[in-house]
Amino acid sequence: MAYPQDDSDLFSPLSILVAGAEGDDPGNGDTGNGDGGHDDGQVGIATKTRAKPKKPSQFKVLMLNDDYTPMEFVVMVLKRFFHMDLEQATRVMLHVHQKGVGVCGIFPYEIAETKVNQVMDFARQNQHPLQCTLEKA
Repeated sequence: MAYPQDDSDLFSPLSILVAGAEGDDPGNGDTGNGDGGHDDGQVGIATKTRAKPKKPSQFKVLMLNDDYTPMEFVVMVLKRFFHMDLEQATRVMLHVHQKGVGVCGIFPYEIAETKVNQVMDFARQNQHPLQCTLEKA
């Protein structure tokens, strides 16, 4: 079997080295490459095509209004856990206050679930009944 001159092809995880070697073909010495049996020492690389991964499902993190959690605390939560600036956090807080529910962000499931748990734990630690949940976007 013919081997490549350098080691770069040996360690490529997505390629398979294909090399014609003398004596591989029990027939007339033709390696089956269509050039009449002339082995020019070139190594061909066969690659596998990968299926494109599907994007993960997205989930909305929703904050629910209550009559007890201070508006300043909600703004602080939005800034801290959803990385909003003061203006954006105030806008979302007012939307939650007026409409009863508001979207804090849209994330893959694991991230959305983590953010919901972080907000709920933080609210509990600070003795606020703030509720946060998620739903499929």
